[in-house]
Amino acid sequence: MPEAIGPEENEAMTGIQYVTDEKGRKVAVQIDLTKHRALWEDIQDVLVSRSRRHEKRIPLDKVKAGLIKSGKLPRE
Repeated sequence: MPEAIGPEENEAMTGIQYVTDEKGRKVAVQIDLTKHRALWEDIQDVLVSRSRRHEKRIPLDKVKAGLIKSGKLPRE
């Protein structure tokens, strides 16, 4: 059964608690979002980026042309 490591065992990073397995290996983490919202947003950004790494890329000039054509970007 996983067990949470309390703040006394993790003094350096308040608001972060690790969950360990029966062998003491860290298997999960709990993040206090009131203290570390920016950290969580960075983690989310990395996860989204990794999930999209195999998607087809669109050249910037084509994206700009489409935005100009739709009126969402002014002509240069």
